[in-house]
Amino acid sequence: MSKRVAPKFETCMGISQTRLAILQRLMEVDEISQKDLQQRVKVDHAAVTRHVKQMEEQGTVSRHKKAEDNRVTFVRLTDEGRKRIEHYCAEKTHFINQLFEGISEEESHQLDKLLEKLQHNIEFIQKREMN
Repeated sequence: MSKRVAPKFETCMGISQTRLAILQRLMEVDEISQKDLQQRVKVDHAAVTRHVKQMEEQGTVSRHKKAEDNRVTFVRLTDEGRKRIEHYCAEKTHFINQLFEGISEEESHQLDKLLEKLQHNIEFIQKREMN
């Protein structure tokens, strides 16, 4: 199902889930190192660099090097980025409301419980030893 939801989300929102996660994290802080951002949104270094560079070209974020250590890059939202994240958050709420339309509160609660169980099981899956 997530293979169908993710592309639909991106089409409706006009932004990928990864970029939205980056923008949301930046909304929570004044600025953050690109390395810390990468760890917070749990994507690889190259992907964060690519996304941030493209968002900088679009005017939603700005980057600058740390004066004392040129290897460290800091990222922050621009005013345009703040406007866009507010729009994206409203669109995300609308998307989720449409996604769960016709699902009762009880069904939603059952889904939450099932997903929690699956998440728990995923954490404890062990690779089987092959003899």
